[in-house]
Amino acid sequence: MSDRFLIFIFCLAEVLGMLGISSFAALLPEMQAEWALSNADAGWITGIYFAGYLVTVPVLVSLTDRMDPRGIYLACTTLGGVSLLGFALFAEGFWSGLLFRTLSGVALAGTYMPGLKALTDRVGETIRPRAVAFYTASFGIGGSLSFLIAGEAAAAWSWQGAFAVAALGTPIAMALAAWAMTARRGVVHPKPKTHLLDFRPVFRNREAMAYILAYTAHNFELFGFRGWLVAFLVFSLSLQTGDVVWNVTLIVTMVTLLAVPASIIGGELAQRYGRRRMVTLLMTGSAMTAVLFGFASALPYPLVVAIAVVYGMFISADSAAITTGALNAAPPGGRGAVMAVHSSIGFMGSFLGPLAFGLVLDGAGADHPWGWGLAFAAMGLVVLMGPLALWLLGARRHSS
Repeated sequence: MSDRFLIFIFCLAEVLGMLGISSFAALLPEMQAEWALSNADAGWITGIYFAGYLVTVPVLVSLTDRMDPRGIYLACTTLGGVSLLGFALFAEGFWSGLLFRTLSGVALAGTYMPGLKALTDRVGETIRPRAVAFYTASFGIGGSLSFLIAGEAAAAWSWQGAFAVAALGTPIAMALAAWAMTARRGVVHPKPKTHLLDFRPVFRNREAMAYILAYTAHNFELFGFRGWLVAFLVFSLSLQTGDVVWNVTLIVTMVTLLAVPASIIGGELAQRYGRRRMVTLLMTGSAMTAVLFGFASALPYPLVVAIAVVYGMFISADSAAITTGALNAAPPGGRGAVMAVHSSIGFMGSFLGPLAFGLVLDGAGADHPWGWGLAFAAMGLVVLMGPLALWLLGARRHSS
């Protein structure tokens, strides 16, 4: 099995295992109406997915320094399918929704970064940065297909059917991952001398922590954006005049899919022009676009959609560059520990982003363009913490 084919198999398994990640966000207006959820309630259910992730990821990813990730990956892929079916069959309100979305987040903790660890241990050093770029970009493909499948399945059947359909990808993901990990054994690194959850070497690694904090700001914005994009576009559509019909689900799918090549291109630009420089430029541009997009709801709808596309590409363009920067800062045998901290602290932003957005929206008013503008502006302010972390902690300009 060649390196390129192995990367393809891992990425395909990742996409199929993530078909439920955006289901709730895609159906947010419908779920809010049916369950009588406030914006803060909706933010909790959206964000709790990532709370489940960040609570469990330190243990699950750290274990990959001590054992092959295969068992962790397969068990958590199973959990992901079970949690989606549980949501479809048993979720009936705020608390049950929280439970099943938390379990889905735990499943992601045992698949996303352990899958990346398994992949980077199995490919050559020269192709590793591109493997990271394609793998992290595939996260966006999974999210975009999740939006599309949820919208179309809910229209054809119901929101319960949308979650059930998303669960169908997990057995295929399991089969692909099991085959790929068995077909090529990973590099065996010496086991770290520290205890399982001793992350002190990571926290002392200034370069790694710079990229980890940048990743936190990136995720705050990314998942705030994706968690509320459908609702924002529906609100913007309500302000338009005329009888033109727009399929919001397809628009969001397009926005998230176009972010995929942006991540790959951003990774290539970081390789060529310097990782720190490119991440700083991209995150600053993303912050500026957040403010523009948030206050654009009353503009002509084609222009709103165009800004959404540009904004989505800005948000995702720094993803692969940031993750590669953190991985390259890891010492031999310590990559799992760095990835564990990278994921747990980084995905704290994923949990807080949708929740903070909902809180600002409740406070500022979801029935007025200024409320949405202030919510997006708050995300733009937070994402500027990424370049600040790179500057203060002094990540090396030449890291690649």
